[in-house]
Amino acid sequence: MSVKLSMFGQALPSPATALNDGPSGPAPAFQGGHELALANVRPVVEAAAAIGTTVTLDAEDHTTLDSMFAIHEELRKDFPQTGCVIQAYLFRTEADARRLAEAGSRVRLVKGAYKEPAEVAYQQKHEIDKAYVRVLRTLMEGEGYPMIGSHDPRLISIAQELAHQAGRKLDEYEFQMLYGIRGDEHLRLAAEGHRMRVYTAYGTDWYGYFMRRLAEKPANLRFFLRSMVSKG
Repeated sequence: MSVKLSMFGQALPSPATALNDGPSGPAPAFQGGHELALANVRPVVEAAAAIGTTVTLDAEDHTTLDSMFAIHEELRKDFPQTGCVIQAYLFRTEADARRLAEAGSRVRLVKGAYKEPAEVAYQQKHEIDKAYVRVLRTLMEGEGYPMIGSHDPRLISIAQELAHQAGRKLDEYEFQMLYGIRGDEHLRLAAEGHRMRVYTAYGTDWYGYFMRRLAEKPANLRFFLRSMVSKG
């Protein structure tokens, strides 16, 4: 299961709060419903662990990420299988990837779909693609479990090569794509022995999410329409 912390109250207004101080010094202060989101998402993570599955915390716009990463770190103390998402187009992501590429971590890498300012994110497709490859190399060479969230044929091919160079077995990383987009590629990767996870949006706001994914890469719309025609 993947969840957005805004669904659990992270964006609600409240006085600045902070996690307990840790060994590295005072914990950062967060505006909004940081503590509320942590309290509300924990039962979901507990329930997932009880039935043998995992929860991944989705990345939202850059202003929410420090809170998301802090909640991720807190949850991993009791549920180390809890995953998180990083976005290649943000300048900060290469440093985040180095920090997260540790044993036991589960990290999904996506390009990023939110409208971010030029001060914090790459704006051009070729820059984002290059950043994606750099970050993916860090994850593949690390000790965690990379999850490649992309429909881009070129990046999928590069991911396979980076995994080979890093000496990773097929069960030491996975591909993730949206249901309804590039279904033939889902089957091809699975037939080659790759772990292929199909991502299905649900809930009342599924349409907005789905449209952001299409907007993230215009080619996704072609893949989706082609899939509709083939099923028709």
